Amino acid sequence: MFDRIIGRYLLEQNLINKLQLSQVYQLQEANRAKLGVIAVSEKLMTIAQAEQVNALQATVDKRFGDIAIEKGYLTETQVGRLLELQGNGYLAFVQALVDTNYLPLEQIYEAEMNFQKANGFTESDMAALKTGDVAKIVPIFVNTENPLYRQMFVMGIKNMYRLVDSHVYVGKAYKVRSFKEEVMGFQKLHGDQKATVAITGKYEDVQRMAVAYTKEEFIETREDALDAVCELINCINGLYATEQSWNDSKIELEPPEFKVSFSEASCDEIWVMPVYICQGEVKYMIAISENMRIS
Repeated sequence: MFDRIIGRYLLEQNLINKLQLSQVYQLQEANRAKLGVIAVSEKLMTIAQAEQVNALQATVDKRFGDIAIEKGYLTETQVGRLLELQGNGYLAFVQALVDTNYLPLEQIYEAEMNFQKANGFTESDMAALKTGDVAKIVPIFVNTENPLYRQMFVMGIKNMYRLVDSHVYVGKAYKVRSFKEEVMGFQKLHGDQKATVAITGKYEDVQRMAVAYTKEEFIETREDALDAVCELINCINGLYATEQSWNDSKIELEPPEFKVSFSEASCDEIWVMPVYICQGEVKYMIAISENMRIS
């Protein structure tokens, strides 16, 4: 997920263009990150140390990790950890940026720091972002004291990742009292927890999401697209209700509904998370209240 988040940031900062980013993502799919890139990203080695080991590799028949241990830059335990991280998606993204010569490692590292500062993220936040673990990443983007919002957002995004688009990524959630969008699918929960969960946005973005979820090549009507989105919402909330039942919390789901033309939701507190999915943007909206009004 972080490869998509930082990729968007690099575009916004005009550090790369859309064509270059697309090529980097294609290369990323085929490559694994090299140990030097991982070691620098994990702050176990400096850029100068990694470059020195790379230069030595050109003159001796030894692996990067073996040379780094001999030079005292890494321990055997650290090398083992780096080998485990070679499958990390973000590190493969960094490697692809370096291999294409679009950005040197120094500039990528600087962009990371600027991104962290601009968003007010801590070092632990950045470490979580780089893991690729949706359950660790999503809460970073939900600034509320209510843990139920974080749990519900995690459940939603995890299943969008699993069922719709493995390259989904999110923006910072924000709180509003009312929200209006072109189309909307939603479902109300009642019982021990009262809430409304919705997916809303421009029709063309919601339609692409519906096509990816159903695996149908064509969805011709708004009703069909919103019906598919409601099926996804019902699946997400069903899994959430099951998870909560393990804690003796009983949740019942009302049948999902949809609005095929401009819809407005209003409540004392609505949290809205931008979700970038299927080359579009939808909003994942949650209100933990029984007073949500949708018209």
